[in-house]
Amino acid sequence: METSTLEIIKTLQKRNISVFSLADFRRLFAIKNAQTLYKKIQRLEKDGVIEFLVKGKYLFILNNSTTADYEIANFLYPQSYVSLESALSYYGIITGFPYGTTSITVKKPRTFKCQGREFNYSQIAPALYFGMEKDKNFLIASPEKALIDYIYFGNKGLRGQDFDEMDFSIIDRKKLALYAKMANIRKFPKIWSLIPRIPIAG
Repeated sequence: METSTLEIIKTLQKRNISVFSLADFRRLFAIKNAQTLYKKIQRLEKDGVIEFLVKGKYLFILNNSTTADYEIANFLYPQSYVSLESALSYYGIITGFPYGTTSITVKKPRTFKCQGREFNYSQIAPALYFGMEKDKNFLIASPEKALIDYIYFGNKGLRGQDFDEMDFSIIDRKKLALYAKMANIRKFPKIWSLIPRIPIAG
């Protein structure tokens, strides 16, 4: 028996699924016939239930949370985590929201543009791929690692070096120093006086 649109919506909401691939969808709803799969996807798109992202990947609109772009960023390019301006903004270290979602990857740098959204991925060496944590349904740099990533790319001339307007109240000095050592950052901006010795508990 064919699964109805309402049943699909309820299942996706119950499982808290925001993004999925065709393979995920096929497995979740036990759809064996490829033609049936594509017809169902087309119907859901037409009804405004899902949104096409890139080939074979979709967004469940009715479960589109305020952090959906971060989940999409992880989903579009595996082996990546949200960092740089997006993570700094998420933690309130910088004010405002960056254009697009910024992430770190060990793969080639890449930019995806889909449905008015832009997702940018900057490449680092595998040895620097650390300091991220799972928050809700997405992987994001810790506040300290987001700042280290920003400094790292700033030293390469790929990011700004303006720290005066940043709020470092949640930054852990010891963790920042450890990450700086792990990332072998020798040229470090003069921001230590701006960072409280005891982070303010969130």
